[in-house]
Amino acid sequence: MLVRDFSELGFAEEESATWHDMSSQPNGIILVTGPTGSGKTVTLYSTLKQLATPEVNVCTLEDPIEMVEGSFNQVQILPDIGMGFAEGIRSLMRQDPDIIMVGEIRDLETADMAIQAALTGHLVLSTLHTNDAPSAMTRLIDLGVPPYLLSATVLGVMAQRLIRTLCPHCKQAGGMRAEDDAAWTALVAPWKSSKPKELYHPVGCLECRMTGYKGRVGIYEIMPMSPEIRKLVANGAELAKLREQAMREGMKPLRIAGAKKVAAGLTTIAEIIKVAPPMFDAA
Repeated sequence: MLVRDFSELGFAEEESATWHDMSSQPNGIILVTGPTGSGKTVTLYSTLKQLATPEVNVCTLEDPIEMVEGSFNQVQILPDIGMGFAEGIRSLMRQDPDIIMVGEIRDLETADMAIQAALTGHLVLSTLHTNDAPSAMTRLIDLGVPPYLLSATVLGVMAQRLIRTLCPHCKQAGGMRAEDDAAWTALVAPWKSSKPKELYHPVGCLECRMTGYKGRVGIYEIMPMSPEIRKLVANGAELAKLREQAMREGMKPLRIAGAKKVAAGLTTIAEIIKVAPPMFDAA
């Protein structure tokens, strides 16, 4: 069953509003990045479910089709018979779709077709495998996409991870111990972030099979394409400069998003450090 409420996916109110603004645009490309198993497909399906109305033609190209949804026109990619992502986009363009979801941009041909779809008035959602949101731009440039086309078509990028949440039946509150203090500093460095007054720790019970954790939730890093970031991308700026500008404009790294979940008593510092990549200087 698709999760339709973005708060259930782990979106903070501000993140949900930013994501909604991006996905409400009539045309352009939205990218979701992260490793396999980071929840990208559920995020995209939940987004498409909200966008798919009787007046909106939503088509997906997937390999494989992970969930069957009656409100989408879903196409299975079959590379063995010459039906790859690029060929699928080319075929769908003749069927007048409003929104196209491409399972993954793996090569230059697929990237080119996604850009052509965006330039001709379609909203395209797809995934990439990168560590963070700004890296998506440099990855596509490395594939051979001209920077000016990325600047013209990409609406924004979101990186995500899934973290385990503490079992609500047995988690235990405790003060900030010396080792917790050091771990918190390591988690949020080089950012300045106030320490929570108390932390919750895993204990273990029959409800969570003695693991101390039950369920998972997402943490997100969203980079909308502002005019300044578009200018940097068009000029082929280095990754460090893109990341610096995005953070200056308010992009919160994955570890900061995770730290907020720790402060809210949903997970542990160790879980965030294990799952989210290290941060870079915010200066």
